[in-house]
Amino acid sequence: MHTPPSTAGRRPQPTARTHVDLPVSLSRDSAEPLTAQLAGWLRRAMLDGALAPGERLPSTRALAVQLAVSRTVVTEAYQQLYAEGWLDGRHGSGTYVADIETPRPPQEKPSQEARVPAEPPPDGGIDGGIDLRPGEPWVRDYDRAAWKRAWRKAADLPPGSSPDPYGLPRLRELLADHLRRARGMAVGPENVLVTRGTGNGLDLCAMALLGTGARAGVEDPGYHVARTVFAARGAEVVPCPVDADGVVVDGLPHDLRVLYTTPAHQYPLGGRLPIPRRERLLAWARSTGATIVEDDYDAEFRYDVAPLPALYGLDPARVVLLGTLSKTLAPDVGVGWLVGDPALVERIAGLRRTVADRTSGPVQQAVATLLERGDLDRHLRRMRLEYARRRALVVELLGPVCRLRGDTAGLHVLAELPETVAPAVVARAREHGVLLDSIERHHHGRSRLHGLVIGYGSASLADVRRGCHVLAGLIRQMAG
Repeated sequence: MHTPPSTAGRRPQPTARTHVDLPVSLSRDSAEPLTAQLAGWLRRAMLDGALAPGERLPSTRALAVQLAVSRTVVTEAYQQLYAEGWLDGRHGSGTYVADIETPRPPQEKPSQEARVPAEPPPDGGIDGGIDLRPGEPWVRDYDRAAWKRAWRKAADLPPGSSPDPYGLPRLRELLADHLRRARGMAVGPENVLVTRGTGNGLDLCAMALLGTGARAGVEDPGYHVARTVFAARGAEVVPCPVDADGVVVDGLPHDLRVLYTTPAHQYPLGGRLPIPRRERLLAWARSTGATIVEDDYDAEFRYDVAPLPALYGLDPARVVLLGTLSKTLAPDVGVGWLVGDPALVERIAGLRRTVADRTSGPVQQAVATLLERGDLDRHLRRMRLEYARRRALVVELLGPVCRLRGDTAGLHVLAELPETVAPAVVARAREHGVLLDSIERHHHGRSRLHGLVIGYGSASLADVRRGCHVLAGLIRQMAG
């Protein structure tokens, strides 16, 4: 959600009927699809300010004629930019550049961008520093009116005396509809159980699917909370290697009862599991009887790429999908969802009742209002654009000094560095007020890949710029 920004320092808005001509040039000789070329050109034009907020784009038919391409090419490019939050549609009047403030340029540009400043700026991050560690979203800008409205609606309802272990029926309906629209998943409320977030969902899966001594696979490197939760439930945690695309299917043990994976944006390497490997992974699960626990944590944020289908949508019988509002709205909300076969959802709800586990009723009511009124969807569209700007800045400043992985989606990238350089950069960056995370702690055993996991979700655009300047200078100095 988003509070309308101040108009100070902004260019005058075009009138509602402003129409812009697009000097687009597409190459049929390029290996890049025409749709991706067009979407990329428009995205760059909006970032550079060549397309201003409020300007009206040509109709899909008119632009298709201008570019001598099929209308489908233009329609799909527009749809991708709608999904990312770059465009707004006004019923009966066309397609417009989203009305979101373009970031101001810095007042002073350093004479040598590689030079590390003596002292970091005092604002941003925690403890006066700049926090570029992964895992946290941007929570400072939100629609306060929508937020207050949702909580007023929740306060109007009487407190419940018997919490539903499935979650509020209305919220389950709304979440099912949200997943159909956002992830293309054909689910109903009978498939949805409302959780307190991913950790809670993992624990519920562990209770239902694992037992003492059962073997549970977790990506390596991977999400340490999954390892901790499974081990706490008595399971034997089995590290499962990943590569640039995600979990490696060939060689997966045949005696795993559960495999935890992050196919939308592998944590922390950032890979997106390709469709052929998704099919092989599901075939492995069917042949072994294993259940795949799919963490869909970063699926809402994509850049330059089309969404890939969720594993759950490809085989609902073998997959449990976990989602959360911790990245899309705020960790403090404490609401997520578990999607699975109705029989498994019923079993998990029964186990949940026995341990008195529940999700706050008033919080569920507030979230239901945000979904019902479209406030959460509007917030997502705006945050896609804000995160796209931060991601573009990270790629621009760090791409020339190191290899980046996982920059097509999510809220973090991996910067590969030599084994001896990464910890030194982390230590030196902290001296300059920039907090970083290395990949070492995400491995189950000894690290095989070295580098930094750089999060750009919780830092402001200005802090991302300053922090990456510091980091780029340190990498140049230390990595040669």
